[in-house]
Amino acid sequence: MDGIASDVAVGVKRSSDELLSGGLYSSPNSAVTANGSDSKKLRVEDSMDSPPSRVIHIRKLPNEVSETEVIALGLPFGKVTNILMLKGKNQAFLELGTEEAAVTMVNYYTAVTPQVRNVPVFIQYSNHKELKTDSALNQRAQAVLQAVSAVQEGSSPSSDTACESMLMPAPSPVLRIIIDNMFYPVTLDVLQQIFSKFGTVMKIITFTKNNQFQALLQFSDPVNAQQAKLSLDGQNIYNSCCTLRIDFSKLVNLNVKYNNDKSRDYTRPELPAGDGQPPVDPSVAAALSKDSTSLLGAISPLSAAAAAAAAAGRVALSGHSGPGAVLLVSNLNDEMVTPQSLFTLFGVYGDVQRVKILYNKKDSALIQMSDGNQAQLAMSHLNGQKMNGKIIRVTISKHQTVQLPREGLDDQGLTKDFTSSPLHRFKKPGSKNFQNIFPPSATLHLSNIPENVTEEDLRLLFSNAGGTVKAFKFFQDHKMALLQMSTVEEATQALIDIHNYDMGRGHRLRVSFSKSTI
Repeated sequence: MDGIASDVAVGVKRSSDELLSGGLYSSPNSAVTANGSDSKKLRVEDSMDSPPSRVIHIRKLPNEVSETEVIALGLPFGKVTNILMLKGKNQAFLELGTEEAAVTMVNYYTAVTPQVRNVPVFIQYSNHKELKTDSALNQRAQAVLQAVSAVQEGSSPSSDTACESMLMPAPSPVLRIIIDNMFYPVTLDVLQQIFSKFGTVMKIITFTKNNQFQALLQFSDPVNAQQAKLSLDGQNIYNSCCTLRIDFSKLVNLNVKYNNDKSRDYTRPELPAGDGQPPVDPSVAAALSKDSTSLLGAISPLSAAAAAAAAAGRVALSGHSGPGAVLLVSNLNDEMVTPQSLFTLFGVYGDVQRVKILYNKKDSALIQMSDGNQAQLAMSHLNGQKMNGKIIRVTISKHQTVQLPREGLDDQGLTKDFTSSPLHRFKKPGSKNFQNIFPPSATLHLSNIPENVTEEDLRLLFSNAGGTVKAFKFFQDHKMALLQMSTVEEATQALIDIHNYDMGRGHRLRVSFSKSTI
């Protein structure tokens, strides 16, 4: 804090190389204007005795910083009425609605280091009393401000509610994060890397609720949570998928009991892993520090941070088989499990190549997926789920492939090769199945239903698989339907038993988990 105290103080004199030029003009009435004329460049300086002003000068911003991130610095303190970005100089001017709001902002950041993308920035009063910008040259910033103003003034009933939430001071340092369209797995480490750009991430808890992957993430300061929400809400972690939906949580502090792949308290590394949960992999930290630029082409717009975390999570975004493509599944019901049942269940999340139930430990199996990404996806959705009355545990195996038995050796049907199976869901590039991957749920999505099949037929079929059909709903064309079992375990068993069921006339029933409820 001592290193920036003098810069935050009012009216700090700046050296000549830090003085603003290009697009900034000083009028006799002490208003800052910008119209882009290179013929009238003037320097703007804050004198040593500049009084408080509603125009705030922000310096040493990170490269490629966005207008929304700069506006987020001021939003907790009141209405932001104008902004001028000087990206070439890593500087900005921010105009607040009142001088009182500006004073509150400067006083706050005198005590708390202001940060953008986890980089300290310097904030001080400008000696100018208002900020005048040429909208034609400042279109992007003005568009953001107009959206904010529409909500502030109540002039646009169609204004995005996200803008309205930006205007309020951050109510909590805890964010609630929902991941929509989660085709690629999003790990705890991915979230930490992305959100730590906006401040110190203290705690994270991940869980599945309403058939969606969610997380609670606690910053050290509510202002950091405000900045992260403003910048990341609605963004995709990876191209066209894994969309972040962010709100403030009603909680103000998270109570984390275990450090594992589901929860983490970064302030207490001594916490135990907890029963049935793998401990934090020490290789993750090392992987995060390695260069991961080979993944950047697949990731937008959160770039290298997510890429590094994806690499640590053993995600093979290229789609090629590689390390981490084999899963070890344990605590299976050894009296009921078969290679076919594992193929069907794990095939919901990727194309299963081979399955081997271990000869000397029949409650465990190795499952080889097409690539590491599919393996990670299956693990994130199926670890901890119930199958045949037992909670299964899914981890990445140290094996690179599943070996087939030697020719002529009878392994009692414990190993099966599914490489050429016609039932692979993801072999066709661009298949809609890529957009419909959801955690196990009590509601199943049925498709490829023949015209002559009735609701009663399908209810009877699924009841015979064991369990109770609670609800049913045909889609308009009767080729698809939603069917709800009484529990997730019953739905899981029904999917295993009935997916690819022959309905006659060349129709094979397709069954998958749904995010919908009836």
